[in-house]
Amino acid sequence: MDPIYLDYNATTPIDPAVVEAMLPYLREYYGNPSSSHALGKTAHDAVERARRQVADLLHARPDEIVFTGGGSEASNLALKGVAFARPGGAHIVASSVEHPATTQPCEFLKRLGCRVTVVPVDGRGCVDPDAVGRAIAKGAALVSIMHSNNEVGTLQPIKEIAALTRAKGVLLHTDAAQSTGKLPLDVDELGVDLLTVAGHKLYAPKGVGVLYVRRGGRGGVTPPLLEPLIHGAGHEGGRRAGTENVPYIVGLGTACEIARRSLPAASERLRQLRERLWDRLREGLGDRISLNGHPEKRLPNTLNVNFAGCVGSELLAKTPEVAASTGSACHEGRVALSPVLAAMGVPPALGRGALRLTVGRFTTEDEIDRAAAALVRSAE
Repeated sequence: MDPIYLDYNATTPIDPAVVEAMLPYLREYYGNPSSSHALGKTAHDAVERARRQVADLLHARPDEIVFTGGGSEASNLALKGVAFARPGGAHIVASSVEHPATTQPCEFLKRLGCRVTVVPVDGRGCVDPDAVGRAIAKGAALVSIMHSNNEVGTLQPIKEIAALTRAKGVLLHTDAAQSTGKLPLDVDELGVDLLTVAGHKLYAPKGVGVLYVRRGGRGGVTPPLLEPLIHGAGHEGGRRAGTENVPYIVGLGTACEIARRSLPAASERLRQLRERLWDRLREGLGDRISLNGHPEKRLPNTLNVNFAGCVGSELLAKTPEVAASTGSACHEGRVALSPVLAAMGVPPALGRGALRLTVGRFTTEDEIDRAAAALVRSAE
């Protein structure tokens, strides 16, 4: 029997409806979207339909959607694209709990002479907007703060940060890879200039993503000037060269359409499943488990908990019927916290027993109950 899958923040299965939408573009409609003949036009129309579907989910305009090879490429394009477009280097502000797709480009840009300011988070993983305001008061080209954290699920105050960046004429990027499809998103309401989407986090294939790029001025902030990472022909409005991956783009568009139609009911269902899991674990272990992240302002599907007296990897090894992720790693006999938990100040003795348990579209109540019972047995 397959394990109970509670690792939806790592990746999601492809929705069967997404597979069905992709198949014609793998089998029959193989034309290059840039070709002028009928097969090319069919492919072009499919890409543009998907662009509208993504835009509708984000409440954006279709010409603001740039297809990429995944969420990591989208975030790299946002960060490096802004920096490379500004000769002499740029000042970038990011948080201490960003995904490696943000932290590693920042480290790379530092080696090229850019300045990077890292703002801390509190014990719940929240960024203080005032800390961002103090950082950009010293001059900045771009602020990059994730919309929701991939490990603990904490939601960041993006609207409040956007008010500060707008006042200073600073660009704002948010990594919304984990939020897209789980929560309603409106780029105008958020006030962001750049936003990352990863297809495989919302039931589309791996290897496709989106960077939302605001077009037109807003609140004193000029449109993002981005240097492409991939140079070649003028695909994606000159933002990203390379013949479009039509089947995967169609899949992403379909996934976004499904998400748009199911929100916000889908969010509430995820929240109920998450709370059911939390309740079952507390019933079995009491105060031997504790929550990481914000108790309310977090992704509806994400439960990151410490199992006191346990090591996360050992606990999962004893529970093969559950597929999940740990919040610590064992190296040469030593257990090290993830950078996110460390930045939050989680005590190492506690965080060594952290597990990230994330539910999704295909999770059932029966699976929740069986997974909780198995984890409780292993932790006792």
